[in-house]
Amino acid sequence: MSAEAAEEGDAAALDEGGDSPRKKLSGKKIVLFVMLPLLLLIGAGAGLVFSGVLDSLLGRNKPPPDAAAAEQPQQAKAPPAKQAIFLDLPDQIVNLNTKGARKATFLKISVSLELESPGDIELVNTAMPRIIDNFQIYLRELRIEDLQGSAGMYRLREELLRRVNLAARPARVKDVLFKEMLVQ
Repeated sequence: MSAEAAEEGDAAALDEGGDSPRKKLSGKKIVLFVMLPLLLLIGAGAGLVFSGVLDSLLGRNKPPPDAAAAEQPQQAKAPPAKQAIFLDLPDQIVNLNTKGARKATFLKISVSLELESPGDIELVNTAMPRIIDNFQIYLRELRIEDLQGSAGMYRLREELLRRVNLAARPARVKDVLFKEMLVQ
């Protein structure tokens, strides 16, 4: 009888931890081995669909040959990009406002104006004495601290642009570009 009991004990051991385990998976293992890979596959599929990679892999976004030929003449009819028109101003050298300092500080500045249209060149050249006068008056009141950093350069650019547009009206200046700026 003891042999039968030993065989039953061996069969029970095989069922519990031997070749054919019959343990239930815990909740953490189900999440780790079933749910996590499933979520990763769903996420990867959604990423492929929304990024358009799946359409290009399946060949869905290829236009028919007739549509590609029809699009080419439309691209050829597109107007050419506007050429930028630049006008150089003469170099200007001014004393900066130093208030009480014994040593004079100078600013040398070279700028170019970006114009809206080629017809504005004549209008700006006509107003050039007024533009230079406006620049000189403004620049002489600046302090060294006003020109420091990118914020100082930005404020200077905006103020010069405002002054040149007021002086050269009805011409439109799109931008003031610094070619050289030297403080000494």
